[in-house]
Amino acid sequence: MTCFAVDGRHRGAGVGSALLKAAVEFARERGALAVEGHPVDVAALTAARVGGSAVFTGTMAMFSAARFTEVARTYPSRPVMRLLV
Repeated sequence: MTCFAVDGRHRGAGVGSALLKAAVEFARERGALAVEGHPVDVAALTAARVGGSAVFTGTMAMFSAARFTEVARTYPSRPVMRLLV
């Protein structure tokens, strides 16, 4: 997963999680063995306020809730999350 486009009026309503779940199912149905994403670890950001443009790749919490696990980091606030399907 590389990015989630959710209209600002609908953020925080579970749309990103639903998109993530659908993408995992899509990959699973087509024989994928794993799915990876590069979300943002919001807790590791240094800004006091985080805007939507900073989390367009999804959040670590969203991926964790979908049973993805961290397998690496490309930057202190950028985990690589993987789900074996």
